[in-house]
Amino acid sequence: MQTERPTINSINPHNQEIINTYTLHTKEELISKILLSKDTSNSWKKTSIEERAAILNSIAEKVLQNKQELAKICTLEMGKPLAQSLAEVEKSAFCLQFYAKNGAQWLKAQKVDFIDKEAYIELAPLGTLLAIMPWNFPYWQVFRAMAPAILAGNTMLLKHASNVTGCALQIEKIVNEAGAPAGLFQTLIVSGADTEPIIAHPNIDVIAFTGSSEVGKIIAKTAGAHLKKHVLELGGSDAYIVLEDANIDLAVEKCVKSRLNNAGQSCIAAKRWIVDEKIYSEFKNKAILELQKYTLGNPMNTENKLGPMVNIEAKKHLHDQVKKAISHGANILINNNDFDENSAYYEPTIIENIKKDNPVFKEELFGPVAQLYKFSSLDEAFQIANATPYGLGGAIFSEDRNFAYNLALKYMDTGSIAINDMVSSHPAMPFGGIKQSGYGRELSFMALFEFSNIKSIVK
Repeated sequence: MQTERPTINSINPHNQEIINTYTLHTKEELISKILLSKDTSNSWKKTSIEERAAILNSIAEKVLQNKQELAKICTLEMGKPLAQSLAEVEKSAFCLQFYAKNGAQWLKAQKVDFIDKEAYIELAPLGTLLAIMPWNFPYWQVFRAMAPAILAGNTMLLKHASNVTGCALQIEKIVNEAGAPAGLFQTLIVSGADTEPIIAHPNIDVIAFTGSSEVGKIIAKTAGAHLKKHVLELGGSDAYIVLEDANIDLAVEKCVKSRLNNAGQSCIAAKRWIVDEKIYSEFKNKAILELQKYTLGNPMNTENKLGPMVNIEAKKHLHDQVKKAISHGANILINNNDFDENSAYYEPTIIENIKKDNPVFKEELFGPVAQLYKFSSLDEAFQIANATPYGLGGAIFSEDRNFAYNLALKYMDTGSIAINDMVSSHPAMPFGGIKQSGYGRELSFMALFEFSNIKSIVK
């Protein structure tokens, strides 16, 4: 008697309808894919950088040719507004093109002049990268790891979040249509609980994980037990500090846009607004008005700027955090939620008067809820900003950009900092955090180092 194979559903967060059902790969299928990846890596590592760059450009071309369909699948599966999905797809193509154009200069041998022999530092492929990726940016997170990994001569296996399996399979389809060799990139349809044996498999050489800090600890423990190199980009509770001399309208615009991007489900969202007491009231009033401009509704309707959260469970968790904050003395400035247990939609919210003993003071709120703080001195501002387990990103708003730069350098404990803007990732800049936000860096030349064996060769 044949046993029924386990499946997973892709569910539209807008209306809770099942989009598609996918059958999980068997253990034998997973091993077969891992072995194919290893075989391909043995030949791929021998190709020239120019050949690898050509494949990246071909993938980028296919991404752009199919961008409308890719964006639609993204919006249906995880709920972000269609315009945001389209922007994500286009940014993914740009990342591929960026590495294809600029990566060769970073992969060149570096001659060392400080010893009495001819010596070089070379970057060689590690083998196979296992990328364990989240649902909130289902294309960008994958392609930003793929571009440097493949250019460096590695192959890639993707274990994507189950709810965006459609996106994962579209990526595999596009890579194959771009003329990539079989096994260069493959999607593994597997549950999170069954991922540990894949990490442990001897043909997996390096792991890149983006997701929650809690899961990151599990990934790190498993990878460490098998001495596998790994890069972790985890949670964040980014502080945006608004100084007295800031352009308030600009600060409000950027803080709100960052907080509500992707329904607030972004690791680098502006989750905590820390504002000088002299401009606090003005900032608060303008922020409320700005939030009210974000229309909430079906993300396939281009008039709506805010879609649902990824699922009802995520919404309930966020709402419980808000209720907990209120029970510990915080108050709500704006929130029109008539809580519907059958909907994944959550209205934009601001909470203030959050004391250090409030549980949410050190928690990440992963949704359209901003925390608003007041400070009377710079010391107090950075005490609030840094009093969190996270250290991913942050921003400072001031008309004196050099002063803000020095503050960012000396006092802000994060991996990325924006001056008079919202934090965003770019292929030219390293991306990652400290503390509970992870370690290692993606993007820029540093990603090539992360996904390479750094060889010292002396003639």
